[in-house]
Amino acid sequence: MLMSLVAIVLGLAVLVWSADRFVDGASATARYAGMPPLLIGMVIVGFGTSAPEIVVSIISAMEGNPGLALGNAYGSNIANIGLILGLTALISPIAVHSQVLRKELPILLLITLLSLSLLWNGWLARTDALVLLGVFVLLMGWSIWQGLKDGADAMAADETRELDDNQMTLKQALFWLVAGLVLLIISSRILVWGAVNVAQAFGVSDLIIGLTIVAVGTSLPELASSIAAIRKNEHDLAIGNVIGSNLFNTLAVVGLAGIIHPLEVAAEVISRDFMVMGALTLSLFVLGYGFSGRQGRINRVEGGLLLAAYIGYTSWLALGVLGAA
Repeated sequence: MLMSLVAIVLGLAVLVWSADRFVDGASATARYAGMPPLLIGMVIVGFGTSAPEIVVSIISAMEGNPGLALGNAYGSNIANIGLILGLTALISPIAVHSQVLRKELPILLLITLLSLSLLWNGWLARTDALVLLGVFVLLMGWSIWQGLKDGADAMAADETRELDDNQMTLKQALFWLVAGLVLLIISSRILVWGAVNVAQAFGVSDLIIGLTIVAVGTSLPELASSIAAIRKNEHDLAIGNVIGSNLFNTLAVVGLAGIIHPLEVAAEVISRDFMVMGALTLSLFVLGYGFSGRQGRINRVEGGLLLAAYIGYTSWLALGVLGAA
């Protein structure tokens, strides 16, 4: 048991650190390749901050732990909106200036509804996973087109400043791109091993472990990125990290896990976890989109409500575990 707990702590620590270095290396490499800043922010950073969820879910699916894979993806989405945006908005209200983000918000809501329709029968087959991955490919194509077309978007200015603050030589960028990815894979393997052992020892489902410990752990890169961005007054990057990560989690993370190992979806995933994720995604859309000429904005009160919703959800999970004990 002690070794399993050490594996979780060590795995999460290395996972968070390596994800940060991987994102920095990938972003710098893309800049040397001539990629526009907006495209780096939408695609490279979005993929990089979701890399922990992707690797953990793939390993979980390969080792026959689909509940951990699904819980990691949806638990991370819930943590990204409730915990991360809630805490970030409490530090400083988040204003949405980017027109690209205003386009991504309704897309995220529609994709959430698409996922619900695929999971409704209690099973994510490989054909369903292919649908998610197909939509993901289309979304990436749209993101590339937007990144090339809207070079003057507010998010591009934020990403340019971020790249200027983290300058690397090409050799350094390539080193951290490769080293970060290798460490991500190793730390994810350690984390999954520890999480599964702890779940079995306490008689808790791997779904619950995925929704809580693993989800929060793999969301820490988004938390660090969003808080750092808001402290630099880069509001669009702060919320863009979350939107991009949730899009990747819903489509790529779940899709890849479903391709590797078709997932049986427990009833509580639909009635509890997906409904919470859907409600938080709808809240993010309403707050961030901006209607009737109002600028999208998450103030401190709204951030507090998002955080309270996350605490309430986590307490709900904890009470369920205690009740079943």
